[in-house]
Amino acid sequence: MELYHSLPFFCYLLGKCFKKGLKGKGLVLLTKIAGTVVVSFAVCWLPFCTDMEQIMQVLRRLFPIDRGLFEDKVANIWCSLSVLIKIKNIISPQIQLKLSFAVTFLSLLPTCIKLTVQPSLRGFKFALVSCALSFFLFSFQVHEKSILLVSVPVCLIINEIPFMATWFLLVSTFSMLPLLLKDGLLLAYTVTMLAFLLACVASFSIFEKTSAEDLQLKPFSLSLKGYVSWFKSFPKIVRSLFLLSISLMGVLSLMSAAVHPPQRLPDLFPD
Repeated sequence: MELYHSLPFFCYLLGKCFKKGLKGKGLVLLTKIAGTVVVSFAVCWLPFCTDMEQIMQVLRRLFPIDRGLFEDKVANIWCSLSVLIKIKNIISPQIQLKLSFAVTFLSLLPTCIKLTVQPSLRGFKFALVSCALSFFLFSFQVHEKSILLVSVPVCLIINEIPFMATWFLLVSTFSMLPLLLKDGLLLAYTVTMLAFLLACVASFSIFEKTSAEDLQLKPFSLSLKGYVSWFKSFPKIVRSLFLLSISLMGVLSLMSAAVHPPQRLPDLFPD
């Protein structure tokens, strides 16, 4: 699962080596990092290397390809598309695997290239979010709980874009509602969601940080202002969408817990 976070680490450290120069200190640093990775990898795999069957068992558990493209009602691209196009029925598992790999790789590429060419701590944190989200949205065999692997790096940028980070963390928790209901965690879910929202409102004043500049959208906003008249009221629109989103999540949570869906539409509320 740590593939979600591995590429930003690799690109950031490689970019640092390039910055120092690969004919001097950069080469020494690259050698040290490569040696550490190889030794760590060898130590982790050594107990399993006595038998090829053990190695294959570990690989099958690390990459459970036989379990299909996605798990249950996960909020990623493939599950969302399956509402309209039954991908699992019209494409073979091998093609599904290749397609998800290609789309995931292409979505990762811009972030990884930028971080390698311009390594910075701020860029590294945003790359962790972007790459983890790419894996969650497009990779093969994604589980509902995998959104937590995106939520962890989002916590690292909550000081920089508190409004969007808070919104994302609330939505990501809501996306696991069917799983939480199965485990009887509705009360814990409700209390923690409300507590987190109130804490963010009190600590980060999120409703006061909805301008294009606060949301790290200044270049985008400058390019649109001359063409889109309503962009001047952008902060108000964003706040309204946030409140609408919270309200709908509350209504759907209540309906999922209290109302039984029709028999012919058993997944009505998760969908």
